[in-house]
Amino acid sequence: MNVYSTNAEEGRTTIPTETLRIPTPDGLADAFAAYPDDGERHPGVLMYADAFGIRPVVREMARELAGHGYYVLVPNFFYRHGPTPVLELPEHIGEDARPAVMAQVMPLIHAHTAERTLSDADAYLAFLTTRPEVAAGPVAVTGYCIGGLLAMRTAAAHPDQVAAVAGFHGPVGVDGPDGFAGITARIHLGHAATDLTPEALGELNRVLDAAGVDYTSEIYPGTVHGFTMSDTDAFDPAALQHHWDRLLPLLDRTLGDNG
Repeated sequence: MNVYSTNAEEGRTTIPTETLRIPTPDGLADAFAAYPDDGERHPGVLMYADAFGIRPVVREMARELAGHGYYVLVPNFFYRHGPTPVLELPEHIGEDARPAVMAQVMPLIHAHTAERTLSDADAYLAFLTTRPEVAAGPVAVTGYCIGGLLAMRTAAAHPDQVAAVAGFHGPVGVDGPDGFAGITARIHLGHAATDLTPEALGELNRVLDAAGVDYTSEIYPGTVHGFTMSDTDAFDPAALQHHWDRLLPLLDRTLGDNG
């Protein structure tokens, strides 16, 4: 176990972190977990990283979220291709490095079918909800880039467990109207301005209206795909803060009494 210490002047608890192994029908998925070090049980959050996987920036985001009172589990959803790091990434994924990285990533994305997503989601949620540090009750799922789509699929498949779901700069509408059928969780979607036109946003929101879900869905102004990730050229600090300003109240409203 590692321990992440926050600034004591901020009044935040220390954040233990662990690398875990999640049993799935296809093997063991390695995962990163972070949670408050106060001996209490806390609501669970399943966090799907972007396609670049578990790395320092993702671990930092998980620790940040855990510091607000949540047990955060980040699975390596490409575990069938090996443990973290599945890809050898540069410290900063700039535009010069991005084409070569994406050439390695795209085959992994194509291999991660909807069937694999749902099978893995069953295993991840079963593991998360039985952790001794996790409170009984519903959980939340959040995701970035392709992880946003995985989060939506997880919420749709587990309406009895998932009370909140959030996706950021992700292709959340690619499954069409059926992708939102069955979701009972509250939803927040934060889109990059380069990923979705205002017209496309309107079409997506009409689908969400027709599904009868409780949602917010908006374009974060001036952003490009990947705006939450500080190790990429897409990073936008103001948009990352906007993401926290949307995500934390969503979790508080849905999981605030679960702990």
